[in-house]
Amino acid sequence: MPGTPQIEARSVGKKFGKFHALQGISLGISEGEFISLLGPSGSGKTTFLTLIAGYEPVTTGKLMLEGQDMTTWSANQRGFGMVFQGYALFPHLTVAENIAFPLKVQKRSKAQIADRVAQMVAMVGLAGHEDKKPKALSGGQQQRVALARALAYEPKVLLLDEPFSALDKNLRGQMQEELRRLHRELGTTFVFVTHDQEEALALSSRIAIFNHGELQQVGTPDEVYERPANRFTAEFLGDINILSLDQQAGGIAGTAVDLPTNAAAFRHVAIRPEHMRLAAAQDGNRLPARVRDRVYLGSKSRLLLETRAGEELMLYFDNGPGMPPPDPGSELFVAWDTSDSFAV
Repeated sequence: MPGTPQIEARSVGKKFGKFHALQGISLGISEGEFISLLGPSGSGKTTFLTLIAGYEPVTTGKLMLEGQDMTTWSANQRGFGMVFQGYALFPHLTVAENIAFPLKVQKRSKAQIADRVAQMVAMVGLAGHEDKKPKALSGGQQQRVALARALAYEPKVLLLDEPFSALDKNLRGQMQEELRRLHRELGTTFVFVTHDQEEALALSSRIAIFNHGELQQVGTPDEVYERPANRFTAEFLGDINILSLDQQAGGIAGTAVDLPTNAAAFRHVAIRPEHMRLAAAQDGNRLPARVRDRVYLGSKSRLLLETRAGEELMLYFDNGPGMPPPDPGSELFVAWDTSDSFAV
């Protein structure tokens, strides 16, 4: 991205004793973007967030803020907002008092505090709940208070550590929509930690994917999903079919397998299930397969297939008034467009 990043990590590493939690992380975050740090448990994403926040010291490398070295700055000096996984609300304070707390620390006037609290209560949809204590609120309402408190003093950057992990699926979806709306309205830089791939794809302007303390890929949601940089990213983001080039490159039983142009240096080709389809025998880019199982999912069925080489495949079949999905044991052909495949 052009210009100086708002936040920049330069070859950042973090050790806990002899354990390397992060190694050589270089990442620029632009002002106003919504970037998600995505990865499995233990991948280093939360550790990286705590380094940005200033809660843990960097072992190696530098952290920059708008071109200034903030590596040794305290969390207070950085002034970032933070939303924790467990909300971290003060149980003895009301909704209004929780939101007002950081404003009181900044020694704003009573009138300024009252105005800002009213603005934040309205923004997160908590009108009428100002005098309630956290225990009287639902999980979603508590998370809204945490968001309002973190945004009340208008930080340049908001850091969010898996804030929706304790919520049920429906409420989680509602809070994702709320967070997306707040980001659009405020234009604040959001740095969001999650292990949920769908959440990251839905919310982010960019995604940084971590594994074993290393940065695997950074890109827009469609870039990391449609063109993953390596096999880990391909398998971590959604469902994926991976075919061995040793098994498939020459075709099987007279069938053809076209390969992406970048496949020469690789041994496997990958295709997302949604890009595969049932095909006629004369289709050019096809493989024969047998249906092992069929899983009904409402509007779609998931077909679990096996090629003649013994490799497993998956594709989705639209349920509807047309042709019914094939039964287990059926022999068929699957096809895909070469442009939808990539080497891993």
